[in-house]
This record gives sequence, C-alpha cells and structure tokens, in this order.
Amino acid sequence: MPLDKVKQAGKLSVGTKQATRMVELGKASEMFVAKDADPRITTKIVNLCRKCGVKVTYVDSMKQLGKACGIEVGAAVAAVANEE
Repeated sequence: MPLDKVKQAGKLSVGTKQATRMVELGKASEMFVAKDADPRITTKIVNLCRKCGVKVTYVDSMKQLGKACGIEVGAAVAAVANEE
C-alpha cells in the first residue's frame, strides 16, 4: 500500500507550496498525488517531478492522502523527503 510510505516517512511536506519547494531543493524522494485533486494544481508539480527525476505515486483520494499525512483535511500532494 503506497500510503504506508507516507505514514512511515520521517519528513513529509504536505501541500503544493511546500512539496514544490522540496522538489526544487532536491530533497524529495517521492511525490504522492491524489487522483481527485484539481489538475490545475497537480499538473505543474508532476511535470516538475518528472524533470527532476522524482518518483510520482498516485493515490485514490485527497481524503486518504490527508489522513495518511496525519491531517484532518484532504491533501492534493505530499512529498516524502530523502533520508538524510
């Protein structure tokens, strides 16, 4: 189950701004994207991940992703940081 990785992640960035920053800084190892999130939000970050060689994993819903991140609201994207 891909969401187990999110739950076990040592460092996590939730939301497009933080997740984008993590990819730009070269600190993200994997990006989780909710299938039901607005494509206007997710397309840009997915393209950035492809350009930077970051693995993109799709999950079924924003609600599931938010829950896996330990927040009460849905999350469109979440980035798992490299183990330092």
